[in-house]
Amino acid sequence: MVEDAFADQERMRRFRDAALPHLDDVFTLARYLLRNPSDAEDAVQECYLRALRHFDGYRGPAMKPWLLAILRNVCNAEFARRGKEEVPTDYAPDDSAAEQMPMWQEPQASPENLIVRQQESATIRRLVAELPQPFREVIVLREMNDLSYQEIAAIAGVPVGTVMSRLARARAMLRSAWNAAEAAVPTPGPVTAPGVSP
Repeated sequence: MVEDAFADQERMRRFRDAALPHLDDVFTLARYLLRNPSDAEDAVQECYLRALRHFDGYRGPAMKPWLLAILRNVCNAEFARRGKEEVPTDYAPDDSAAEQMPMWQEPQASPENLIVRQQESATIRRLVAELPQPFREVIVLREMNDLSYQEIAAIAGVPVGTVMSRLARARAMLRSAWNAAEAAVPTPGPVTAPGVSP
């Protein structure tokens, strides 16, 4: 009895040490997939419960991809339950956008640039959240979780070539959406005193 309790405590400690460092990454993916913080929290809890339940049989791959694969299954089950599963589509209207310059560049640090950076970060998060599910998923796994193409392919259950294609198209869609958002921002005109025409 005492040995069983000790074994359970040791198992919980090993699981905690292996899985908890990836909690933020798991939650980030859940938020992007489910688009709701409350639903994301529920999905992360379910993910960790399932991971703990199967931890004795865990032999690899690395813990982070394993957890993200479990989370993806939890999210897909939720989509199916809701009847709102997003159908993967590898269509991107403008593949030529992938050949353009990178949209992110390092600005010089100044208070104005910090404000602009915060606004740009919020815009990027919004644009990523608006991507169709398969593209949103690969961009979050690659750019935010820094997983390899092989790890993403294992999580998504698709060939590496599909991951590469979806990632290229996701980047192209983001770039197009970014350019459209930038074009929609009005440029300030000349400042004049009230009642004085320029």
